[in-house]
Amino acid sequence: MATARRPEKPSAVPSDLIPSSSPAFGTPVHPINPRRTASIRAPLALKPAAGSTVLPILLPPATLRPLAFRTFTKKHNLTLTASALHALAGFVGKHCGSGWREDGLAEKVLEEIAKSWKKCGGRGIVEGDNETLNSILRTLEGSMSAGTIIQGSTLGGQSSFNFGPEIAGQMTRPPLDSGTSFGMSSLEVEDKEEEEDVLTDPREWVKVIGAFEQPKLVYNVNQKHFEKSSSKPSLFPDPAHKTDLFRQRYHIVHQRILRNEAFQAPTFSTARSATLSRTGPAVTAQTNTITPIANLLGRTGSTHLLLGMFTVSATGALSLSDLTGTITLDIQHARPIPENGAYFAPGMIVLVEGSYEEEGGTTSTLGGSGGIGGTIGGKFVAFSVGHPPCEKRTATLGGAEEVDKNGLAGPAFGWTDFLGVGSQRATGSRMKKIASKLLGAEKAHNVVIASDLHLDVPSTLSALRTLLRAHTPDPTDAHPVYPLAIILMGNFCSKASLAGAPGAGSIGYKEHFDTLAYVLAEFQQLIAHTTLVFVPGDNDAWPSAFSSGATTPLPRKPVPQLFTNRILKTVAEANRQVWGVGKAKGKEGEVIWTSNPSRLTWFGVRGEMAILRDDVVGRLQRTSIRFNKLPPDVDDEMPYAPSNQQQGLESQDAMDLDLNRPAEPAWNQKQQEELDYDTQTARALTRTMLSQSHLSPFPLSARPLQWDFAHTLNLYPLPTSVVIADSEAPAFVVKYFGCTVMNPGSIGESGGRGRREGRARWVEYDIRSCTGIVRSEG
Repeated sequence: MATARRPEKPSAVPSDLIPSSSPAFGTPVHPINPRRTASIRAPLALKPAAGSTVLPILLPPATLRPLAFRTFTKKHNLTLTASALHALAGFVGKHCGSGWREDGLAEKVLEEIAKSWKKCGGRGIVEGDNETLNSILRTLEGSMSAGTIIQGSTLGGQSSFNFGPEIAGQMTRPPLDSGTSFGMSSLEVEDKEEEEDVLTDPREWVKVIGAFEQPKLVYNVNQKHFEKSSSKPSLFPDPAHKTDLFRQRYHIVHQRILRNEAFQAPTFSTARSATLSRTGPAVTAQTNTITPIANLLGRTGSTHLLLGMFTVSATGALSLSDLTGTITLDIQHARPIPENGAYFAPGMIVLVEGSYEEEGGTTSTLGGSGGIGGTIGGKFVAFSVGHPPCEKRTATLGGAEEVDKNGLAGPAFGWTDFLGVGSQRATGSRMKKIASKLLGAEKAHNVVIASDLHLDVPSTLSALRTLLRAHTPDPTDAHPVYPLAIILMGNFCSKASLAGAPGAGSIGYKEHFDTLAYVLAEFQQLIAHTTLVFVPGDNDAWPSAFSSGATTPLPRKPVPQLFTNRILKTVAEANRQVWGVGKAKGKEGEVIWTSNPSRLTWFGVRGEMAILRDDVVGRLQRTSIRFNKLPPDVDDEMPYAPSNQQQGLESQDAMDLDLNRPAEPAWNQKQQEELDYDTQTARALTRTMLSQSHLSPFPLSARPLQWDFAHTLNLYPLPTSVVIADSEAPAFVVKYFGCTVMNPGSIGESGGRGRREGRARWVEYDIRSCTGIVRSEG
């Protein structure tokens, strides 16, 4: 009996291996049949005839992994799970025998399986328990002889088999909530040049992804990659999912910090560098090291850098928690970094530098509620507190704009598909080519954003007419330019609807949207050439019926269709009037009612906009921690003044601001003091949200979240742009770490400010240049 060859040790381990939990040697799916016999394999010069019998072997999945990776991932942009790799190893070992590698039998078989999978409309990730894969293997098994595929059984073209309409149909349009984490895009467009020629309108490449359609990926700490969640998200999850919500946030921030240059240990130690240096003394490399809280025990008086979440204990004391324990914080002498440029509130993950002090010889007090290891005795005297350093989108996903100055490894998750629209490695180059062809430099491709569209206030409808009129081209223009999308965000009623308030019942709420339909009907050319996206607020149905306008759990579903039928009919009528009976595919107007929050993507992974309607600034100001101001005679060179951490963060403080004026240079402490209050608020909000990589970095008591859908509020990888519609914050456009953060403010500027009625304010974002501007007209 022939056995499997010992796997050869690769010369170099590639950085994008297929994640798998399979052992090095595993049991194949198909056991060896002892009654099947075959002659001993002859040398290459005396190979048996094609009709001879193949002797099955035990082929470990780890041995087949390199070949499967080249065939499925590199060539066909597919990814194998551990179960699929196990099934393929058993199939190849049974039908190709010991000649699977030398004779090239396995490569041909895997190539045929990959083509058949894509022909059936399979998703970017191949699962072993999938019925389509099992049907492909069963059909292929009857068409093989001596390890080769019988040519007479093939049908030609890209795939050789027909699996029936019932199997192909169920895989043609995979749901987004299936959550593929690697591989090709699910844009329903085949990878053919002919399809690219058909989709000539940029709006056909714009896609809205609701929070309940976004795939759920969890970070695997052991394998250091994101993988599809094994459980289906539910509105009534297990209580353990509440803890997992914060653990996932911590894991994402922690792995992001460890890739930062300031937290990477040098290749050679200082002593080794001094020995090797002959030209002068060695330069001491200053590296930050994060200490787990549990490791503070017995190290009183020593200085450490901690990474943890601000929490408030049952006694009201401020504490810091990580995955190993909790410790009480003393921030009496702490300095925030920067001092006035960010918010610090409970629920945020922060870096704290300070010294550990034990009290009364007590080393620990177990059984606390703060962390896995309980509450650590003593206290941690904080010297400085800062947000974790942010990470650019190109460093996470890669791209043409990525410049690696230090020669480090490529992007961390280039093959990961976070939104179900394709990964950067799989579709990035193709999407860049399509975008450069469709997005001409001679005109702008804008997304218009407006919020607080109170339909029960007459001045708001006048402001909306001003906005629509400003984006309606001149009828005499030979090449009119329409916005790609107009995002209208709630609250759509100034009072909590369906909560018993006068004039805010179900009938009145529907009449408000009917009034909006009449306003839209005045601009048929515009609504027939653009996409209208509606995002609800806390005052909108149905959550407002029981919350009375108070904070509702995020994410929340869109406005029910029974209130919005008139708008759908108005847009359909505009399409008939402009385009006629025969529809111009991909060019007619469209209405999308999405969730809060939601995502807007264009050209796959090329661009991404995170959209949230929430009053974040007010919540930050109410819950933020107040630090003591330093006396004016205190020297900056005090022993507890932050050194490496402050310098590293100040070098990343470059932030561009666009308030209808030229962008200002990088702001230091002196420039920051000279800025007005609105500018400081905009920059502090931007820094806080992007550094936390989350749209709601608060405890659940301050901002409730639906536990199983909290991943939809993650800002990792960093989006191309973020829209935070906050009625309590000033309108602004700020760019930080390559991400444009925008707040359109209220669409109507006349209320309470003595300005004339009909004046409107909104934000325009150009997807080609990734820049935004606050506009105000009327």
